[in-house]
Amino acid sequence: MTTIFTASDEATSSRLDLVICGELPEMSRSTVQRLIEEGRVTVNGRQERASFKLKGGEEISVTVPPPVPAEPMAEEIPLEILYEDSDLVVINKPAGMVVHQGAGNSSGTLVNALLGHCGDLSGIGGELRPGIVHRIDKDTSGILVAAKNDRAHQSLAEQFRLHSVKRLYRALVFGAPKEESGRIESAIGRHPVDRKRMSSSARYGKLAVTRWKVLERYERLTFLELRLETGRTHQIRVHLSEKGHQLVGDEIYGGGGRLISISDPKLKKLISQLGRQALHAMTLGFIHPSDGRYLEFTTPLPEDMQRIVDYLEPQAQRTEPALSPLS
Repeated sequence: MTTIFTASDEATSSRLDLVICGELPEMSRSTVQRLIEEGRVTVNGRQERASFKLKGGEEISVTVPPPVPAEPMAEEIPLEILYEDSDLVVINKPAGMVVHQGAGNSSGTLVNALLGHCGDLSGIGGELRPGIVHRIDKDTSGILVAAKNDRAHQSLAEQFRLHSVKRLYRALVFGAPKEESGRIESAIGRHPVDRKRMSSSARYGKLAVTRWKVLERYERLTFLELRLETGRTHQIRVHLSEKGHQLVGDEIYGGGGRLISISDPKLKKLISQLGRQALHAMTLGFIHPSDGRYLEFTTPLPEDMQRIVDYLEPQAQRTEPALSPLS
């Protein structure tokens, strides 16, 4: 549902979020701020910060997505559990599974599966995403940790906030980077036009840093290892696409369109069968919230990505080790 109204003259020098709360009193301020962050609010057709000061007379549009159930239901969905104790659970999420509920995803999510497995999770993350400390995209496979109590949730969330968690990814990308390793830094925010995408050209973005190194070079593709120094939405996908090395299979950020450059029919078929971006969250390392142990978990490539790597292996162009390894 979209509500459009004109800011009154009394709104002069008032914050955008406060004016919306006054116009739509059924919404909490945190809800309004979340809608602004998600790009669902415009002022004269432009996205602005919650703190944006109005002059009066602006046309403000507020779009509220369809509601989802307040309490996610427990569902019996098989999970690959890598580790579990009374504080946390570590999961190897398959591609295709949404992490938490949202518009159009009221069931079949990782949260539904975790509630079915654990019975209860930390509620500090919000009622729509209990236990979830971080997330990876629906079509990205790999490791996630979820908290079972508020103390564990707070500890893990603080580690993610401080960027002290070790997060390594593996990816297949188009093209051939000139260097063997590097670091990408930009401010990422909601795309100014397409709300489903993130972009470094957003008016208001947050610092995002990705380190990468080449593992293998093939004729038209490159196999990369990536390490996140920050954890912004779609960070790897945005950084690689804006450098001209779109993820194989990434329809949203241009990887799908580059399939035409592949002349090998067998490789083209393997990529088409992938049906997702070729990105895997391979390694996750963090400090246990109760006993202070360092825990690290690594999973192999899923079969769909491994089939492509195995097929390409005979044409690998061996390179010297990177000067700045990510390990």
